[in-house]
Amino acid sequence: MDRTTQHLLKENRVHGDVMFPVAAYWIELPAGTHVLDTHWHEEAEFFMLLEGEVQFQVDTDYFPLRAGEAVFIESGDIHAAFSLKETPCKFCAFVFHPDFLASAQYDAIQQHAVQPLLEKRQSFPRHITPSIPWHKELLEHLERIMEAYAVTMPGLEAFMKGSLLIMLSRLAVEGRTENRSQSDSADTTKISRLKKVILYIQDNYQEPIRTRNLSELIPMSEGQFCRFFKAMTRKTPVDYINSYRIRQAADLLRSSERKISDIALEVGFDNVSYFIKVFRKEMKCTPSEFRKHSGQAAGG
Repeated sequence: MDRTTQHLLKENRVHGDVMFPVAAYWIELPAGTHVLDTHWHEEAEFFMLLEGEVQFQVDTDYFPLRAGEAVFIESGDIHAAFSLKETPCKFCAFVFHPDFLASAQYDAIQQHAVQPLLEKRQSFPRHITPSIPWHKELLEHLERIMEAYAVTMPGLEAFMKGSLLIMLSRLAVEGRTENRSQSDSADTTKISRLKKVILYIQDNYQEPIRTRNLSELIPMSEGQFCRFFKAMTRKTPVDYINSYRIRQAADLLRSSERKISDIALEVGFDNVSYFIKVFRKEMKCTPSEFRKHSGQAAGG
């Protein structure tokens, strides 16, 4: 099980494996730390806020999320979270590939529950709150799922699949499902453009990236692109790139004993002093302190 004190936003992270494409994460962040950078993945996700208050983004929708509430994120949805208060933030995430629910053959469950979810025609509510009784029931199921994963209970795989199918069954009541199979064309264009830019950053973060390079992908003028990117992510392109690089560095600091200077160069910083400055701003500690806290030997 992956319990971390910082969430590394790696869109290419493997959640589970082919036989069991499911994973759960518990994250605790100190006050002032950025919660989630804009990203997406092929898996669906339930994000449950345990402590704090955040502004959550899913595609072009923004809404406040409070402790005790959850968000359902469709496969491929761009999502992010921004702290609304200068307080610690604690949350857990349950990530699963929708194919995990598929039947071995096309049966009534596949037809009436799983396929509509895969096609986003009948989906969970995006914002799940305990003030609505049947939403509260979904939250209780999620709590049991997380508890089962935490202790690796016997029969975990069957329990997970069964629990998700039970949750899907609660959508059968008229008026409970949401249809997200079609989006506004303007929003779809914005999301497609942003994904293209973020993919480029993921593939090229180890090399110099200029704003002009990114704007040409859209294409837009450099000024227009900067306004578009900040409106969608709440970060400038430079801040987003730095944040992504820092999270790759944090992963290397946690998993290796390589010198800090070498790690800085590998993730795209050509100046170690600047790397340390940006790392401190992003993670609220120095690389050495982060490594020590993560149980790694200091280096560099």
